[in-house]
Amino acid sequence: MSKSAYPKKLQLWQPSPRNNTSAHDEPHGEPTEKHKTYFKPSKSYCVETLCAPCGVVIAWTKFMKSESPTEILKFINNVYPTPESHPAYFCIDKACVVLRTVANQEEYHELLETSQFVVDSYHYNNHKASDRLCQEYCNPAPRDGSAPNLVIIDYDNNGTPYYKHAFNTQACEQLNAWLAGFESILKRMTPSNFNWFLHTKHSKKWVKISDHIVEDDE
Repeated sequence: MSKSAYPKKLQLWQPSPRNNTSAHDEPHGEPTEKHKTYFKPSKSYCVETLCAPCGVVIAWTKFMKSESPTEILKFINNVYPTPESHPAYFCIDKACVVLRTVANQEEYHELLETSQFVVDSYHYNNHKASDRLCQEYCNPAPRDGSAPNLVIIDYDNNGTPYYKHAFNTQACEQLNAWLAGFESILKRMTPSNFNWFLHTKHSKKWVKISDHIVEDDE
């Protein structure tokens, strides 16, 4: 019998695996885990990235404890500090949860006047159909003509019209899939090496995308 057939026994000082991960459209509060009296290496919770639809990384940061809506909004405010700098759309896997936080906290109300929060097309199908706020305000592809900047009409080779996304809402998910190939390297790095490596990879990705854009223009 192979070793994988036996459950792996964790030592007292090892953290237990996360088996209670919430869905993207479920509320995400601050973690309540209480550490025991032993030492273990600290680690960040996740890397949060802001991408343009073409895939170019605009900004990134590390969330140390959780990916809560408040942490996401603080990150957005750091990158876009004024209403004039806000983009028209923020596409987030948990946009409906973030939108509720924006509506309930007065300090973020400026975002309601300048930007719309939509769920990326990859995660939207897994959100609750009963969530009226999500279905009405965070739909990445409404077909009722309410969001002409999100959905456009194109034609196939036979001249038949069809709806399609005006831009790529999955740019960050595609970036994450690419970065997953470096996970085994990144998780063994010191914080400074991690930051340098990730920033360098993002920069090289930007150069590669820019070269493709130039080639397409020519």
